[in-house]
Amino acid sequence: MLRTLVKDALHAAGPVDTIFLQGWVRTRRDAKAFSFIELNDGSCLKGLQVIVDTTLPDYANVAHANTGASVEVHGKLVESKGQGQKWEVVATGFKVLGEADATYPLQKKGHTLEFLREIAHLRPRSNLFGAVFRVRSRLAYAVHQFFQERGFYYVHTPIITASDAEGAGDMFRVTTLDLENPPKLEGGKQVDNTKDFFGKKTFLTVSGQLEGEIFAHALSNVYTFGPTFRAENSNTSRHAAEFWMIEPEVAFCDLAGNMDLAEAFVKHLIRDAKEHCAADLEFFAKFVDKDLMPRLDFVLEKPFVRCSYTEAVEILGKSGKTWEHPVAWGANLQAEHERYLTEEHFKCPTTVYNYPRAIKAFYMRQNDGTAEGRETVAAMDLLVPGIGEIIGGSQREERLDKLRAGMALHHLDEKAYWWYLDLRRYGSVPHAGFGLGFERMLMFVTGVGNIRDVIPFARTPGTADF
Repeated sequence: MLRTLVKDALHAAGPVDTIFLQGWVRTRRDAKAFSFIELNDGSCLKGLQVIVDTTLPDYANVAHANTGASVEVHGKLVESKGQGQKWEVVATGFKVLGEADATYPLQKKGHTLEFLREIAHLRPRSNLFGAVFRVRSRLAYAVHQFFQERGFYYVHTPIITASDAEGAGDMFRVTTLDLENPPKLEGGKQVDNTKDFFGKKTFLTVSGQLEGEIFAHALSNVYTFGPTFRAENSNTSRHAAEFWMIEPEVAFCDLAGNMDLAEAFVKHLIRDAKEHCAADLEFFAKFVDKDLMPRLDFVLEKPFVRCSYTEAVEILGKSGKTWEHPVAWGANLQAEHERYLTEEHFKCPTTVYNYPRAIKAFYMRQNDGTAEGRETVAAMDLLVPGIGEIIGGSQREERLDKLRAGMALHHLDEKAYWWYLDLRRYGSVPHAGFGLGFERMLMFVTGVGNIRDVIPFARTPGTADF
């Protein structure tokens, strides 16, 4: 007999004479003539009540159906006589597949997020994390839907790379060398990297952008969606060492077109979550962030504000606030600055653009002309309330001479990027793209305040469990 998911049983059009369910016991309550079991299989937030009559031949099995046990139920789907539920199941057969003893940690009580991170192998069974990861799954689908419907091609960019897209150097090394006794060059001081697996230094990727540009120069509109890695020793609620990035790259596109695409993308994801994850979002709005739904509605209804970096610095300077990180033209905007712009000044998502050249990556297009000797590049950051930066992108430098000057400014070796320079020699075109941190988008859509709680198994400094 085919299994029915709890979510389908709860939305049944009418009674069902024979139904087969499998899942885990959330709670069990024994009465004189019946036992009441709340069954959940992860397909939705709500559980389904199963009534097991004491006269049932299988009733002895109920004694082993403690919270956390896995069970299977044959029965009838009937209208419920209780409040708050339309359907319930009257069992005609009941079997315990896997018992759970009294040490099962997810008992019917409140648990802190810190505790649940310690049992990441069990936390998806909780209401909160079941909801988080259902939303994560749906939004991953919505990412592909958005780009596929707009004629983009999905490109799998490498996880192991010899190129640093950011020029920051905070990368995880990939090596097969014996670290205690590596091969040395003549003289015995420097490691001979030619003896490594790939014959050179290689790393876990920080971005698929550079490889995405290769395919944009052939297929026009492409996107990547995969894991990326940063070896930054950051212990904040917004940073993880391993996270997922969505990176579109668009040929024949400028900064304005890039900002339009980013805004449409964010709104699409929010709209999709509201349509397909309504029950889970209601749960977040009730127990996690009471302002969640009005904020999501506001983002959908209002155009995003666009503000130049120079204007943003002026706004912050006139705010009258005392900043932990001083505000000055030429310095990076910090989270406190980004949140002020979105939460207090503009009170909506804000795209900041045209950043100082010196603080941005080498591949960003240098703007023509200067203001008071201030060189800027066609970069953009999309900031959202409660999170700060959620998207970072730019128009790429398509001019060979300007790109080489940018590489020199950031002290990069042209030989390591010979193929990237070739793209500017052979049919170069204006092009642009951005990166959206998937986990930060999930934080915004769910109201969950820590990146560790929107990724199945968090990788942060000192933590690589599970």
